[in-house]
Amino acid sequence: MPVLVVVGAQWGDEGKGKVVDFLAAEADIVARFQGGPNAGHTVIIGEEQYIFHQIPSGILHPGKQCIVGNGVVIDPGVMLEEIDELTRRGLAVLENLLISERAHLIMPYHLTMDQESERLRSAGKIGTTGRGIGLSYADKMARTGLRVVDLLDEGRFREKLARSVREKNALLTALYQAPPVDEERLFRLCMEFRDRVRANITDTRRVLAEALRAGKRVLCEGAQGTLLDIDWGTYPFVTSSSTVAAGACSGLGIPPSRIDLVLGVAKAYTTRVGGGPLPTELKGEQGDLLREKGLEYGATTGRPRRCGWFDAVAVRHAVALSGIDRLVITKLDVLDDQEKLLVCVAYKHGNKVFHDMPADTAILSECEPQYVEFDGWMTSTAEAQSPEDLPKKAWKYLEFLQETVGARVSVVSTGPQRRRCVVRERVWKLVGRA
Repeated sequence: MPVLVVVGAQWGDEGKGKVVDFLAAEADIVARFQGGPNAGHTVIIGEEQYIFHQIPSGILHPGKQCIVGNGVVIDPGVMLEEIDELTRRGLAVLENLLISERAHLIMPYHLTMDQESERLRSAGKIGTTGRGIGLSYADKMARTGLRVVDLLDEGRFREKLARSVREKNALLTALYQAPPVDEERLFRLCMEFRDRVRANITDTRRVLAEALRAGKRVLCEGAQGTLLDIDWGTYPFVTSSSTVAAGACSGLGIPPSRIDLVLGVAKAYTTRVGGGPLPTELKGEQGDLLREKGLEYGATTGRPRRCGWFDAVAVRHAVALSGIDRLVITKLDVLDDQEKLLVCVAYKHGNKVFHDMPADTAILSECEPQYVEFDGWMTSTAEAQSPEDLPKKAWKYLEFLQETVGARVSVVSTGPQRRRCVVRERVWKLVGRA
């Protein structure tokens, strides 16, 4: 019953798409357990670039069964566009994709409300992607959401949709001064989605349970990162779902006892998109240089990412929350020309020193990072194929990171291409005995 969970150990954008693609070659099933089309997982194979929003990046591997779990929120129009684009590029998407009947739907009114809410917040903006993710999850928690299974009974779905549209149109027109949505257009969109994917809708929990009984390898794919978790992130500057490893249990229906290994993904430095505290943020020229060399722009929105030094306090927080057994460090090559590197090992606020993440984001935003300095290696790591190919100073930096955060580094990524990975130990061999 090998189950491997991949989670982001920072504020998202750590390179989970590439890591999942790398690991999917040895998996039988790749299952996404949370988030929506606000995620942007990028995979580069040769000269081809693929960006995934809702479909697991394991779809790139022929014959791999890919699952969109119940913890994901689905935008029907966006998913159809993604299916069409990937199919056009030669991938057998519908042949290998299963969609949970319990997943919730993102409707056009969720997008409008999301964008209008941000507009009304003015200076207090959270920095959402405007994709309606939070509003869909809000309806889920309010028990008024529309689920994929509802689509299968056309009459009942029409009744539920009518109730939702009446409520949302009242809010849109009265609170946001926005135009109402067209119920009939929404109904047609949803029916088109249902007709296109009807054969793919199923009880994915049962599928996974049967796969585990058969001893198949299941790779669980998270979106965003730990510091964006709804409970454990820098609230309210977070996403609306559980991004930690426990989210794989609730988002897929896999019992906690079945998880064999949790793999955390972290950049060799730190980035985040949108508002909220980022203690190690580099403003000015040095931050700009990291952004340009690392191509730090959102795969979904194109927004520039804020960049900073590696924050070991944040990653240590992620390791503790998810029980991360091993780490993948990505984008090491971005630091190749840095003469000096800094690692944040604690925060200072007034006379108090924090070795853990404070819950109060107002305090966190005022914290002063406490750094340890390292000499850079000042040579290219781009073509490294084995651990021995990495410079000694790079290993000194990596070994400090693993000791400081409490998880061993198993793989180092030195570029966006699939082949640019330095494997210290094969992750799937660790599953079941980490």
